[in-house]
Amino acid sequence: MKQLSVVFTLLALLPLSSCATKGQTGALGGAAGGALIGQAIGHNTGATLIGAAVGAGLGYIIGNEMDKYDRDRLSNVYESGQSNRRSAWVNPDSGNQYAVTPQPAYQNSSRQVCRRAEINAVIDGKPQRTYSTACRNSYGEWELQGS
Repeated sequence: MKQLSVVFTLLALLPLSSCATKGQTGALGGAAGGALIGQAIGHNTGATLIGAAVGAGLGYIIGNEMDKYDRDRLSNVYESGQSNRRSAWVNPDSGNQYAVTPQPAYQNSSRQVCRRAEINAVIDGKPQRTYSTACRNSYGEWELQGS
């Protein structure tokens, strides 16, 4: 239960992170999501901390390394990518590579349309894999969720 209070504290800080960098915001969201997953899998403090660390690293990568070009491409995959079909691109400026495989859309408990996707990236020659979920906001734009 103590781990969950730490996670909820991290989640509560997300709206306050508007002055933080994209990488810091991504790390915070990733840490919270990773901690939840770690706790769900391991049911102990060690698993929660490992999940938070892994989530923070991946969240930082997604938040910091994806520039506008990559975020636009990712948004296009969420918008019109065929479910279970990989979409790939190479950023012409950074050379970073991304391959995104979206899952079918669904409605969450708030009745938002959401999609989960597997993201494989090669950033500075290092392969990374993460999963992310994006939901449509009230303006119809896709917004990445915390995990």
